[in-house]
Amino acid sequence: MKKLFVLLGFFLSTFAIAQPKPKPAMTWKDVLTWKAIPSFGGTQLSPDGQWYAYVLSTYESDAELIIQKTTDSTKYVYPIGAPSFAQMSFSDNSKWIAFKVFAKDKDKKAAAKPGGKPIPDKVFLVELASNKKTEFDRVKSFAFNGEKATHLALLLTAAGGGAPTGPPSGDAAKGSDLLLFDLATSKTQNVGNVAEMAFDKSGNWLALTIDANEKAGNGVQLRNMTTGVTLTMDNDKARYQSLNWTEKGDALALLKSTKDEKYKNERVSVLGIKNFGTMPELTAYEPKTDSTNFPKGMTVSPNRSPYWSEDLTRLFFGIHKLELAKKDDKKTTEAKKDTTKKLSDVEKLAKIKADTTLKTLDDLQKALAKLKTDSTKTAVAAKPDDAEKPEVTVWHWQDKRLQSRQQVQETQDKNQNFLSMYDVATKKFIQLADSTVKNVSAAPKQLFGLGTDNANYELEGSLDGQNYVDVYLVDLKTGKRDKIREKHYLPSFWASPQPSPDGTKFLYWEGTHYFLYDMINKTSRNLTQDIKTSFVDVEDDHNQKTPPYGIIGWSSDSKAVLLSDGWDIWQVPTDLKDAKGKVLTPFNLTQNGKRDKIRYEQRYQLDPEEKGIDLKKPIYVRIYGEWTKKSGLARIENGKTLVVKPLIWEDAAIGSLSKAKKADVFVFAKETFTKPRQYFVSNSVELTSEKQLTKNAPSFDKYAWSAGARLVDYVSDKGDSLQGALFLPAGYEQGKKYPTIIYYYEKLSQSLHNFSNPSYSGTGWNPAIYTSNGYAVFIPDIVYKLNDPGMSAVWCVLPGVKAALKTGVIDEARMGIHGHSWGGYQTSFLITQTNMFKAAAAGAPLTDMISMYNLIYKNTGTSNGAIFEGSQGRLVAPWENWDAYHRNSPIYHVTKVQTPLLLLHNDADGAVDFTQGVEFYTALRRLKKPVVMMQYKGENHGLAKQPNRKDYSVRMMEFFDAQLKGKPAPEWWSKGIPRLDLEKHLENRIFED
Repeated sequence: MKKLFVLLGFFLSTFAIAQPKPKPAMTWKDVLTWKAIPSFGGTQLSPDGQWYAYVLSTYESDAELIIQKTTDSTKYVYPIGAPSFAQMSFSDNSKWIAFKVFAKDKDKKAAAKPGGKPIPDKVFLVELASNKKTEFDRVKSFAFNGEKATHLALLLTAAGGGAPTGPPSGDAAKGSDLLLFDLATSKTQNVGNVAEMAFDKSGNWLALTIDANEKAGNGVQLRNMTTGVTLTMDNDKARYQSLNWTEKGDALALLKSTKDEKYKNERVSVLGIKNFGTMPELTAYEPKTDSTNFPKGMTVSPNRSPYWSEDLTRLFFGIHKLELAKKDDKKTTEAKKDTTKKLSDVEKLAKIKADTTLKTLDDLQKALAKLKTDSTKTAVAAKPDDAEKPEVTVWHWQDKRLQSRQQVQETQDKNQNFLSMYDVATKKFIQLADSTVKNVSAAPKQLFGLGTDNANYELEGSLDGQNYVDVYLVDLKTGKRDKIREKHYLPSFWASPQPSPDGTKFLYWEGTHYFLYDMINKTSRNLTQDIKTSFVDVEDDHNQKTPPYGIIGWSSDSKAVLLSDGWDIWQVPTDLKDAKGKVLTPFNLTQNGKRDKIRYEQRYQLDPEEKGIDLKKPIYVRIYGEWTKKSGLARIENGKTLVVKPLIWEDAAIGSLSKAKKADVFVFAKETFTKPRQYFVSNSVELTSEKQLTKNAPSFDKYAWSAGARLVDYVSDKGDSLQGALFLPAGYEQGKKYPTIIYYYEKLSQSLHNFSNPSYSGTGWNPAIYTSNGYAVFIPDIVYKLNDPGMSAVWCVLPGVKAALKTGVIDEARMGIHGHSWGGYQTSFLITQTNMFKAAAAGAPLTDMISMYNLIYKNTGTSNGAIFEGSQGRLVAPWENWDAYHRNSPIYHVTKVQTPLLLLHNDADGAVDFTQGVEFYTALRRLKKPVVMMQYKGENHGLAKQPNRKDYSVRMMEFFDAQLKGKPAPEWWSKGIPRLDLEKHLENRIFED
């Protein structure tokens, strides 16, 4: 028996030793070296689908580019420094990849210090079959020559210069060296003084603008990439810019600018080049010589790129006013002369002293008096006629736009230009837009244009957030303009005119239906009145009248539109009958969306060059289960028999579908809250036999992560069926309760399967870091009732939390809440209505709805009133319902607050005014409530600077750790930090890799 116990003890000890060590929680310091694929621009599939490139970037260390074969394990890894945005490109034949290599993070930081010099970017060119690398220094931009794929062009920065921070100013030459690298021979040719370069689609032609010192040899050149012959199409002592090829590559447009001493801005003309099959033909339109048609005092605008009509008969461009140069007036000139006299006063005094005729004191006094009088005259003459001007802004009650809005849009207003065109055959200029109808856009095929004007409604819209426009139809052959819609209501973007691919009709929204307008016949008819569904977005709870669900798109033949009713996709014909006289009727493409509560919510445009949806080809869409939170991809085949086939349907977040340009190779992404996003490849049109391509977040396995996610169903106090996402803490044990952070921002339960990439956000919040550190996280949905935005949070959040408590995961004695901006408002309001939360962190909260209504949204310069009445505020004007404003303002219930509050509000907040945070903080302080407000100098609505993001992320977790986990409270919370001790306090908190 004794031996048995000994053996048992041995096996138990061995078992204990063999157990793997629990993985550590991820700390905020670990985020510094966390590598992950960027959300945007971090991946690319080669045209033949055989190669996939993706970037792994970090916060404060260097990134790397992984080039992965899609059919086997071949992989190349290249360090690319610390990019703000990765730049890479495959050649069209998929034999090469070129990408930028940036300065290392430590070198960038050194260069940013006083006396530091910018470090120029490099470009690596890699031959994919051999992994042979060619390196180029000082590269500003690069491009392969389109479909031809025989050359790589590299535009260099100036010698000794780093990455440009903006265009050169004044008359400084903008040109630099251009390298043309022959991919077959590896030979390089240098072209000097190149300002802009652009290949046509085929890659047969390279357009160059030359910009040299003193404009010597400036011009536009065309290089034939097959023969190497370069043609100078135009040259002058002028600036050439804005190269713009047609999509087909059969014509080129650009601008030519010359100085005119009479004006501040340059005179600009338009150049067009076409007929590349033989000898390229140049068309030049010079407004200065067209005194008959071109408006006086105007010129072509450099702020709009010129372009050809699809039939190559007309050039389109913008025009704007010439601004007269200021001239020195007479008095200013005289003042300059008088200044010269004034400089000789010392000499005059010296002469007085040397004047032997001054015998008496009286003589001397007279001479000095004369000198003083002369000096006074000089001073008066030197004073400009326009004395120092006051700095003042005049706010008038009839201003259509607030003065603050005009200030924000000042540059945009200065760059305002009006669409115009030049008919090459008739040599006639026609202005299409003007001060009456400022905005005109050409519909496809350039037969018609659509103009909008809100002048009659702009003031009212800036007050109540309800937007209206008059719509004009413009004949782009003659310039004739007709008003076809008066006071057209725009509850959302989709209510505005959506032109067809053939440019002959457009779709628009009115009331509760979509209408079709025939631009040729100038007729309109209701397109959806006989469809047995509604296209009104009933889930949009903003104060807008019957907004529509979005348009999926036009068919490529313009004979149908695809519309969403929020669940299904409907194919709606635009003709009443087909060519054989058969009556055409709308039909439901997806069939089961509304029935099974599945949303067919997004169509993937797999061909970036498509012009409308080809209904003869399969349509790929993203599908989402409203109540299950499943998602996936489906394929719709609209042939003789309609087939809708789900291809992927999982408890995961699935999307980002793309297709190789020249092959049936598809890539899509998949993630869950507990597994980072990875990209998968399939060679099947049905997306079968998927293969994982990426190893995103390579450090993932080093840390402890959430044990999973649960969906919580509940009903609001107003009877709305809602859901919340509950994320379990790392190391979760059944039956054990955990400290929990409740986070919210309108409806976010759809994020149940979204992986939260560890990061320093602008709000300090990251659910993955909290769950890794032993917190549960609950995210309930909120829906809103008009005139009760704060109470809506009470009616939705509290029932959601009570439902989540029934799971047994949440410790009801250790719950904290957090939200930012609108979520910060919900937080500051909730703690005035309940004491069930033990801690609260509110970022940039609205706290006084009355004062907030009358403040300015500084980032845009608009009035908050319009946001309150027409958007997120969900309130009427305060004088229409004062009680609603009092009822829903945290400041009016501040005496009820018992919850410790951490406030974040920055002094340069351009969304929620800094005074909102100060007002709540000072009220709580006066009532001796526990509150600390963090103010980061110069920061806007969210934190942008990396040191500030790191600092607040750590502080917020320290706050919750103290309140919900019982850890010692940090000194900045328990005692505060005196101003004189602040610098030392901050130095002690800095953490780096």
